[in-house]
Amino acid sequence: MRSLARKSVLPLTFTVVMAAAVVGYASEQTDTSSSGGGRSSFGKSGEAGGQDPQDQDPSATAPADDGNAYTPRRTEQNARVGAVFEKDDTGDHFCTASVVQSPGRNMLITAAHCAYDSDAGSTVNDLVFAPDYRNGEEPTGLWKVKKVIVDDRWAKSQDEDLDVAFLILDKKKGKQVQDVLGGNTLGIDRGFDNEVKITGYPTSRNTPISCQNRTTKFSDTQLRVQCTDFEGGTSGSPWLADYDPKSHTGTVIGVLGGHEGGGDEDDVSYAAYFDDDIAQLYKHAQDED
Repeated sequence: MRSLARKSVLPLTFTVVMAAAVVGYASEQTDTSSSGGGRSSFGKSGEAGGQDPQDQDPSATAPADDGNAYTPRRTEQNARVGAVFEKDDTGDHFCTASVVQSPGRNMLITAAHCAYDSDAGSTVNDLVFAPDYRNGEEPTGLWKVKKVIVDDRWAKSQDEDLDVAFLILDKKKGKQVQDVLGGNTLGIDRGFDNEVKITGYPTSRNTPISCQNRTTKFSDTQLRVQCTDFEGGTSGSPWLADYDPKSHTGTVIGVLGGHEGGGDEDDVSYAAYFDDDIAQLYKHAQDED
């Protein structure tokens, strides 16, 4: 666990990776051509090439008791969460991402370890986003990732307190993803005790799962929550608080990741606390759009 003292010592720099080339920023430069077509499994990201996903009953169930996973209904809120694939949707989905509001109206948030392969020292090439993916159906199609923005300290050392990435998408049929799906706001310094809804895509299933529960403090820089069945593939799942049905927005206060890549138990998950470092990364992602 990184101590708070390190934040005052290390410079705040970022790594920005385009789909086919690196934008030079700070001291980290990455050649995306070296990462090839594979990726390593880390935390609660799924490993491509594993078992074929088993279909889950697509019929929606009512929300279960706090901490128990269930199959969420198709709603405007849930449609902003999607499965992340590499290149196209012929392989396994291995992570989860969701739409966050930005001036460019084209931004996702996920875990850094979903978008940056620390073994290869470079981005995961050719990410695509399938919002509201269920049993092979993609209501708005696949959205291609144009840029990946992670903190330079994550790229260098996989600092678990910075396990957050912003993804900028290409337009699709002349529209930005936020124009089609809307987006949630980003919550900074929201404290450690929040009622959240978490939605993610386990690699073993072709439908999402959701869970409601209260977050707790694991450390000064990490949130913790008890939710069943959040296994590989759920890394990057948004932790959504304060959803307002009138404005159709909620607030993302974390993404599944951080400590142990999100946790080594399916029923306990973690997220890096959204502090000033994440706020600056978010601002930088907007500047790079």
